[in-house]
Amino acid sequence: MRALALITLALILVACSGGEGASPASAGTSDGGGTPEPIGPITTRGGGGSPADSGGGSGQLTVDLPADWTEETPSSPMRQMQASIPGEAGPGQIAMFHFPGQGGSVEANLTRWIGQMEMAPGDQPRRETFESNGLRVTWLDVAGTMLPSTMGVGPTERQPNFRMLAAVIEGPGGPWFFKATGPDATLAAQRDAFVEMLRGLSAA
Repeated sequence: MRALALITLALILVACSGGEGASPASAGTSDGGGTPEPIGPITTRGGGGSPADSGGGSGQLTVDLPADWTEETPSSPMRQMQASIPGEAGPGQIAMFHFPGQGGSVEANLTRWIGQMEMAPGDQPRRETFESNGLRVTWLDVAGTMLPSTMGVGPTERQPNFRMLAAVIEGPGGPWFFKATGPDATLAAQRDAFVEMLRGLSAA
């Protein structure tokens, strides 16, 4: 029963991810309170800086951030990585979660994320799956109005002209979940950089 409760908690946390987005400064993944730190270290390299390594061992993911993205101190222990994404329309934010062996299926997460956005009539989300460096990457691009959160965290009002770039990374030690939200124009201009970052991921 305890194992089932932990799995349920992980699913709820992933369901919440990306639910903030109340303003460009807070757009990103949502975090639950009073939860244990995520398992699995991460190494990030950003903007010409030296690598910041939180440890080694199984489940380590190396992320090369785009040069103009700014790595930030995660605002919650549930976030393994957090960075600001620049843009003339205002900054976006990306965060990463890691729930080893948990977090729900790829389709369940993509469906949940799409449901957090209201698209214009006729619009469809863009999605793609590819393999790189032994990892299977499924990413999503959806634009429209970010809806108020139903989980008690995140935006309390509709956020028009927003965009979401998200991904599920499957592989040894995974899965990992990336979620970026912010102004539509900002993330549209950064989409290629987001995908390039995903193609460069590697796991130890």
